[in-house]
Amino acid sequence: MSVGRWGLLTLILGLSQGLFPLAGAILGTTCGHFIEAIDHWIAFILLLAIGIKMIIDATRKEGESLTGGNALNVRTMCMLGVATSIDAFAVGIGFGLDSTMTQNVVTCTIIATVTFAVSCLGVLLGQSGRRIPTLWSGIVAGAVLIGIGVKILAEHLAS
Repeated sequence: MSVGRWGLLTLILGLSQGLFPLAGAILGTTCGHFIEAIDHWIAFILLLAIGIKMIIDATRKEGESLTGGNALNVRTMCMLGVATSIDAFAVGIGFGLDSTMTQNVVTCTIIATVTFAVSCLGVLLGQSGRRIPTLWSGIVAGAVLIGIGVKILAEHLAS
């Protein structure tokens, strides 16, 4: 992956992780009493849908490599950003219920910066490794998203 592509990926991941909790905080501040009862269901359904789609897409593209060709295009990068940030949106709703907007902006800026830095490190380390078949990476990534959704739902239903 070229420097431009990995730079774009890390930027998308960082921005997603910073903006989703901020959007959740804004929503939590403005209409938290309406959202609080169903936020876990929304996060679960979105993560489940994206996870299933990733697994289906991975099985359709068997034989391709995640690091080869155009498997990691801008659309895929944006989907990864959204998929990995949905739980951050739910957390942001909690921020909005318990914190000031100034605190939320500072927290979300830190989240975005750390995510960007760790993503850069991950991409650099990943470039030195071997190719990962799309089939397995897609299935594992989809299963992880579904697992996160189930965890969010279980935590909220248990409380």
